[in-house]
Amino acid sequence: MSKNSVLKGVFLVGLGATSYGMLATFVKLAYQEQYTTAEVTLSQFIYGILGVLIINAFQKTKSKVAIDKATPKNIVHLMIAGTSLGATSVFYYLCVRYIDVSIAIVLLMQTVWMGVLLEWFLEKKIPSIQKSIAVIIVLIGTVLATNLMNNTTQIDWRGIFWGILAAASFTTTMFTANKVALGISSAQRTLYMLIGGLIVVILFALYTQTTPFNYTIFLKWGLFLALFGTIIPPMLMNAGFPITGIGLGSIVSALELPVSVSMAFIILNETVIGIQWIGIILIIFAIVIMNVNLPFLKNKQ
Repeated sequence: MSKNSVLKGVFLVGLGATSYGMLATFVKLAYQEQYTTAEVTLSQFIYGILGVLIINAFQKTKSKVAIDKATPKNIVHLMIAGTSLGATSVFYYLCVRYIDVSIAIVLLMQTVWMGVLLEWFLEKKIPSIQKSIAVIIVLIGTVLATNLMNNTTQIDWRGIFWGILAAASFTTTMFTANKVALGISSAQRTLYMLIGGLIVVILFALYTQTTPFNYTIFLKWGLFLALFGTIIPPMLMNAGFPITGIGLGSIVSALELPVSVSMAFIILNETVIGIQWIGIILIIFAIVIMNVNLPFLKNKQ
C-alpha cells in the first residue's frame, strides 16, 4: 500500500475521531439551555438516520456496480447490535450531565481494557503481556486523568456510574460492529445500527421525559449532534480503518481524548490540571503499546 494511501487513511480516521471528540461539548452546551437527555439523544438519532439515508441514496445512484443489499437476517442482526449504540449515547450523555466532559471522556476510554476482557471471555484469548501492561497503564492513567485521589468529595458518583456503563456499552458496540454483516456497505450497516439505537432512545425518552418535548432542539443542536456523533465519525472511520489497519487506526482514533478535553477546557472553561494531562498521555501511550509490535515481548505472547 502506498504512503499516500496510508496518509489518506490516517486523515480519515483522525478527522472522524476529532468529530467524536467535539460531541460531548455540544451536549453540555445543550444542557446549559435546559434541554433534556431524551431531547438530545432523540434529535441526534433522528437527524442521523435521515443523513445516512441520504448517503445511502447517493451511493446507490452514483455507484457504477451493483451494491449488495442487506438481507432480512443482516438487518435484524445490525439492529440488535445497534441497541448498544443507542445505550452508549444515553449512558454517556447522562454521565456528562453529572460530571465534567474532561472526566467523562476518560471514563469512556475504559473501552481499552474492557475490550481485552470481553475478548478473553468470549473468544478465550488470554491477554498477552503486552496487552496486560497496556491495561495497567490505562488504569493508572485513569486515576490521574480524573484527578480521583484529590476529587473524591467533588465528583458526582452518578456520573462515574453512567460513564462506566457507557464504556461497557461502547465496548459491546465495537465488538459486534466488527463482526456483523461485513459484506454490505458501511452506509447500510450504519443505517440499520442507528435504527436499532433509535428504538432504545425512544424507550428511554418515553420513560424519562416528564415535561413537554422541546422541539426547538432540532433547530438548535440536533443537526450538530447528528453530524459529529452519528454521521461523520462512523462514515470516515469505516472508510479509513481498512486503509490504516486496526493497529494504526486505533492509535490515530485516540485523538478523540485530547480533542474532547481541549474543547471542554477552551469552550466550557473546565479546569484541567497538569496531573490530568499526564493521565491522558498515559492512556494514549497505552493504546499505542497495545497496537504496535514490541520485539522484546514477542516471545512472551
